[in-house]
Amino acid sequence: MKPLDIPPPLRTAPAGAAQAGPADAPWYAEQGDECALFAHAAAQRLPLLIKGPTGCGKTRLVEHMAHRLGRPLVTVSCHDDLGAADLVGRHLIVGGSTVWCDGPMTRAVREGAILYLDEVVEARKDTTVVLHPLADDRRVLPVERTGELIPAAPGFMLVVSYNPGYQNLLKSLKPSTRQRFVALTLDWPQPEVEARIVAAEGGVGPEAAARLVQLAQALRRLGGQDLEEVASTRLLVMAARLHAAGLPLPRACRAAVLQALSDDAQTVAALEQVAAAVLGTA
Repeated sequence: MKPLDIPPPLRTAPAGAAQAGPADAPWYAEQGDECALFAHAAAQRLPLLIKGPTGCGKTRLVEHMAHRLGRPLVTVSCHDDLGAADLVGRHLIVGGSTVWCDGPMTRAVREGAILYLDEVVEARKDTTVVLHPLADDRRVLPVERTGELIPAAPGFMLVVSYNPGYQNLLKSLKPSTRQRFVALTLDWPQPEVEARIVAAEGGVGPEAAARLVQLAQALRRLGGQDLEEVASTRLLVMAARLHAAGLPLPRACRAAVLQALSDDAQTVAALEQVAAAVLGTA
């Protein structure tokens, strides 16, 4: 793994924190120049938007780069009920007194961490109020309930991700938000890279990994035909782990891949026919 050419300030961490380097970073198989782009965005204090299908490696990339850059990482999985107060913080009653408790965003801003908002379009719209001043040249977090205006510590970086396939008129990033970010698009890895990922993460040999990737490619060609999602690299790794534990490969794929793609019996039956053609029967 080639070391990244990062200015010294990016390798700082809070006092007492262990420095993490490339050797102990979570394993990630690079598809192109995404690691270099991430590093340059961090060096220039630019926010990063990562787009890609479910299970293609967005979160692993962020975890990997946080370690390579020596930054603490704060991850938030966004959902329909997540609002600005959940990110910024709120007053709590402790021992009869009211005290302020920082939320994950505020902690990351103060500590100079990487803040990763996974599936950001799932969060409530009021979150854009706190995202915008952090994602432009101001790099500040307004805390309305305390009256603070917190400048981001030098190491702070805002990273958000979403799956464009889930976007609709009600759940999408506004142009005014999207244009504040450097954008990075990930897709399914090339077959040879994906096979290497499945083998390394799933603990199986090259032949089994290649067959799993072959199945994924066949299933992905069915995208849009009664399938909201197609087979992800994550599902392939789960099937590989089951196979490594002793399950026959077709049975492992049925449990970890086919059943995960649909609840409709007819659709699953059709997927099983595809799997049988690729893998054979258990």
